[in-house]
Amino acid sequence: MPGFEVFGDEERKEINDVLETGILFRYEFGDQRNNVFKVLEFEKNFANYCGAKCAQAVTSGTAALKVAMAAMGIGPGDEVITQGFTFVATWEAILDIGAIPVFTEVDETLNMDPADLKKKITDKTRCIIPVHMLGAMARIEEIVAIAAEYNIPVLEDTAQAAGGRIRGKHLGTFGDCGTFSFDSVKTMTTGEGGMIITNDEKMWQNMSEYHDHGHDHAVNPGGRGGEGRSFIGFNYRMMELQGAMGIAQLAKLDSMIRAQKAHKKKLREAASAIPGVTFRSLVDEEGDTATFFAFIMKNSEQCQAVNDILGDAGVGAINFSENSWHFYPSWEHLINGSTLTSSGYPFAEPGGKRRVIYDPDVLPQSADIMSRTLVYPVSIKMSDEQLEKMCQALQKAAAQLV
Repeated sequence: MPGFEVFGDEERKEINDVLETGILFRYEFGDQRNNVFKVLEFEKNFANYCGAKCAQAVTSGTAALKVAMAAMGIGPGDEVITQGFTFVATWEAILDIGAIPVFTEVDETLNMDPADLKKKITDKTRCIIPVHMLGAMARIEEIVAIAAEYNIPVLEDTAQAAGGRIRGKHLGTFGDCGTFSFDSVKTMTTGEGGMIITNDEKMWQNMSEYHDHGHDHAVNPGGRGGEGRSFIGFNYRMMELQGAMGIAQLAKLDSMIRAQKAHKKKLREAASAIPGVTFRSLVDEEGDTATFFAFIMKNSEQCQAVNDILGDAGVGAINFSENSWHFYPSWEHLINGSTLTSSGYPFAEPGGKRRVIYDPDVLPQSADIMSRTLVYPVSIKMSDEQLEKMCQALQKAAAQLV
């Protein structure tokens, strides 16, 4: 992680194809572009790779979440359930669409706890967004089954787990749709960019039109139809340079994951000697993307002691309980209801009445797990020297804590 480690002639070739046409816009100008449509090609390749019928490229993983929810008809008055360990983009998109985020505990998959999900469903719940965090899968089959009981759609946030699978079935294809991010630190990257996949052709049509100002895409993708617009939209279009990059990066994704798995295996072997250590629960170890390596201590004190040793060796790990971007109690702007709007929206209605108040202490199970968990990002081209340094530090921690 990330895909820029393997930039090469393949990316240059695809980008040069675009530069030679002079057309960066993904639609129209067929003659001038010699019928080169890189975003369209990327969409088709990505859908085929994942085993989905349809794919819609957008400007970011965050935009993918919003476009997907818009296509589902989610808005003010609705609740959307997600998990308390995720990147802020997940709940930002929920608030931006006008809905209210509701947060569940995570379990030792570091993803949504299905048991807590059941407790959070209300008659206002309109969508469930499990997040496949840190490259590995949520208990998505259980989550989809629970959602089906209540007839609630599932949107899989697969931003950090492109290429992940459960028994060969791609993450992002279990729910009604799946979203992906290709930003600069993802295993495959287009710099910025995102994708939504679905088997629901009507949902795809809505996403296609919404992400392009509501333009009628009856003759999608080359043109924009007869301008018989059915609803308003916004601009979340991916441009051709990003699509070109995506074509080349997608072709390398499986090889990138294989490299990460080899590195992660060595780190796990080194960490296994730490007294009482356990590892993140994986629904399907073979389907893990190995983008991150997570190991869990007996208690927060042992976790800190281990990380002190790793830090002294120059290879300190991430403790997400101390990370302000990914864990619920650290989102001070959410907890405090901070916003630029004079009305206080989306946390308050016009007039000042609060729509929602968030208590930082409502996810004790997650707080306990996060306080005991250490994480290493796993790169694609990790040098032998760096890998050995990390393994030695882990072995040192094991020896000192016996």
